[in-house]
Amino acid sequence: LSDTSRTQTEKPFVVSLSSCNCFTPFVFTFTHFMPLSLFVILCMFVDVFLLSLYVQSVDMCQQVNKPAHHTTAYNVQNLVVRRGQEFVMNITFNLPLTADDDFQVEFLIAFYFLKHGIQILQTQGQMLVLGITPTANAIVGKFRIYVAILSGTGMQRTKRDPTTDLYLLFNAWCPEDAVFLPDEDQRREYVLNDSGVIFQGSVDKVTQRTWAYGQFERSILDACIYILDMSRMPISKRGDIIKVVRQGSAMINSQDDNGVLVGNWSDDFSMGKAPTSWTGSVSILLQYLSTGVPVCFAQCWVYAGVFNTFLRCLGIPARVITNFLSAHDNSGNLKTYMIFESDGSLDRRNTRDSIWNFHCWNEAFMTRADLPPNFGGWQVVDATPQETSDGFYRCGPASVAAVKEGLLCHPFDLRFVFAEVQSEVVCMKRDRYGTLTPFAVYKDYVGKAIYTKAIGSTAPEDITHTYKYPDEQWHGVSLPGLSALPFLCPFLQVTLGQDLNVVVVFTNQGDNPATVNAHLGVSVVFYTGAPASDFSDQDFVVTVAAGSTESVKFRITAVEYMPQLGSQLSIQFTVTGEYSGQLVNAMKVVELQTPALTVKVKYTSPQVGRNMFLTVSFTNPFPFYLEDARLHIEGPGLLYPVEYYYRCCAHTNTPMESFIPRLAGARYLMAVLDCSNLRQVTSTAQHVTVTGPVHLLSLLSLRGEAGSAGSQSDGV
Repeated sequence: LSDTSRTQTEKPFVVSLSSCNCFTPFVFTFTHFMPLSLFVILCMFVDVFLLSLYVQSVDMCQQVNKPAHHTTAYNVQNLVVRRGQEFVMNITFNLPLTADDDFQVEFLIAFYFLKHGIQILQTQGQMLVLGITPTANAIVGKFRIYVAILSGTGMQRTKRDPTTDLYLLFNAWCPEDAVFLPDEDQRREYVLNDSGVIFQGSVDKVTQRTWAYGQFERSILDACIYILDMSRMPISKRGDIIKVVRQGSAMINSQDDNGVLVGNWSDDFSMGKAPTSWTGSVSILLQYLSTGVPVCFAQCWVYAGVFNTFLRCLGIPARVITNFLSAHDNSGNLKTYMIFESDGSLDRRNTRDSIWNFHCWNEAFMTRADLPPNFGGWQVVDATPQETSDGFYRCGPASVAAVKEGLLCHPFDLRFVFAEVQSEVVCMKRDRYGTLTPFAVYKDYVGKAIYTKAIGSTAPEDITHTYKYPDEQWHGVSLPGLSALPFLCPFLQVTLGQDLNVVVVFTNQGDNPATVNAHLGVSVVFYTGAPASDFSDQDFVVTVAAGSTESVKFRITAVEYMPQLGSQLSIQFTVTGEYSGQLVNAMKVVELQTPALTVKVKYTSPQVGRNMFLTVSFTNPFPFYLEDARLHIEGPGLLYPVEYYYRCCAHTNTPMESFIPRLAGARYLMAVLDCSNLRQVTSTAQHVTVTGPVHLLSLLSLRGEAGSAGSQSDGV
């Protein structure tokens, strides 16, 4: 304006505008001279823009929503909620809303919008409190949030803000959700419990392995969503519980789809970690998330533990099941055939079916709209790659109720699960011409006991009755005057390194004496029943008087079996006998017990955010050094996985490890020692009850009450 050479109608005009950071920033700069009329028009445009509606901030109200949705334990920065249940969010605009303002809240995953209901709960000046209710069958996953404002000139969306991203899970608390579980104690156990016990061993001697599910640990939720992404499961199908668990069952193993875990049932684990060395799912899932490469190695309890984490993390009620004496029917005829040579020894080459000492799978709770009534509830799902289902190595969901009733025409994989727990064991004798003749049928041999962890404790809960009716009596080909089975007496607990005392009892129920030509075979076996090494064969003859029993004792020394064990701890005894041209037999598996680790926790008062300390030690009772020893320690909500390595040592003793509890409540610490010459050394679950943090306001309140009481009494 100071330039007198310009006319009064020409004005220099410089305007710089930048919007709220919720919108894409833009800047107008005009430095030329224009007529006064154009200047007035531009001023009107600026005035309209400054008075337009835009979003200043979005608050996901995590401190309100997480407790209401039982998701406080998730160690993520974003809000985690469950479908079918309302959550609140605050949107602050630059201006108070009017009746003419039009906006919408969008939740987007890939190219799909979240189906939801919305209502305005409260208006506070420029802030709006909204109630959002996703439908009970909504897609599960991670959603991006946008606020779109509609005006006469079009629609303006907020920028992507990663801090407002939303995780949506299945909801066991919502009656309309397919995974609704009515009992609160069951919901706390099967959805919210992040550690557990997996049962192993044999039906006569059940052992426990503690397992850290860790579904709330950092990045585990992202890892579970990544598994679905790696499976290329369509986003639109991720609200269907049946499709999600079937896809998860296929992806936890890497047999045909580059999934999470590589199975290994040998003694060579040089290309990875032995299945017995894992303490939980966290390390496995984080390794898979960071590399995208299947993790080595796993066996059935590892598959079940990781699958349980996957299911619980997504909000699906789940538990790990152990079936003792679990049949694997390779032929699909619901029978398990055991073939014996003419001398009574087991023909391992031609016996295709097998009976595992134990097998672990999972149960997931859901409604089954695709099945007749009463077939919902607990469903068997199994990630261990045994047989294919619709072209992939997976199993389930198979209704437990349908298995019990023997209604095997329904989906999915009911015949295979039924054979695992209820198949008949048919013993066949091969004569010198190769002809097979059945000589015994056992109807109650497999599925002898089915266990899961009891609610609120580490004790086993026997759920055999949910899979089968009470055992029927044995019937089949019987031998004149002789009981159908010789009997192997139960073993007391046998510790690795002790001698084994074996007692075989024959019973003669006839009226005449009976002479039996018998054979005792002793072998180290994998828990799947497959032989690792045969190291003892003894023939003997026993004469049993009429109406009486006769016992024969054997002794297997530690010097005999220790060099044969490798990484296995199972020894199988097989007794076969011939009487009047017919065979009798009996089998028993002994699980050797290893010494335990000692875990000591030191603290003054276990509290969230306060330091605690632990040490782990192992006293070696054996006359050999521990080689390539790896000690693994972890505790969900307490301690992230830690590993110590000892190349060669007589004993182990960790330095004092400090940790800070993140979550309150009943917490568990677990440790595993794995060596190349000694496997499966574990600790019992170390229980720690952690109290919540003491907030500053609580302290001030307590201090104020104390001060008030003191002023009344002594003037303080």
